[in-house]
Amino acid sequence: MDKRSFTVYVLIVALCALVLFGTAFCALALRSGGILTGVCPVRKYIRADCTESCSKDSDCPDNEKCCSNGCGHECMPPVIVKPGLCPRRRLDDRRCAVTCSYDTDCPNHEKCCFSGCGRQCMEPYPVWPAATV
Repeated sequence: MDKRSFTVYVLIVALCALVLFGTAFCALALRSGGILTGVCPVRKYIRADCTESCSKDSDCPDNEKCCSNGCGHECMPPVIVKPGLCPRRRLDDRRCAVTCSYDTDCPNHEKCCFSGCGRQCMEPYPVWPAATV
């Protein structure tokens, strides 16, 4: 079995496991290394709690991540980043609205991208795997 076929096989098995065993099974599998998928949210620090309530993702309940709050660390829901790259920014005064903050605010596979003035859901450019020689 070549590398690409094996990768597809592993993804199919993972999808089946998700359907059969639910999100609790996947959360446990993702936590096996103490690192959860997703990224910490960008926080606007007004008054941060300077305590260290966690040191790694596995210290947090459910699917939360251990994130910096600007002064200490606390458990927060992760932000999932969708695949693809945002299109090049073009300054366009018609697009100065902020209609999203994170990729998860956008429908389907659209990403939340800086439009040159605001943030909007946009169709991403695909990212192709690097060719092996």
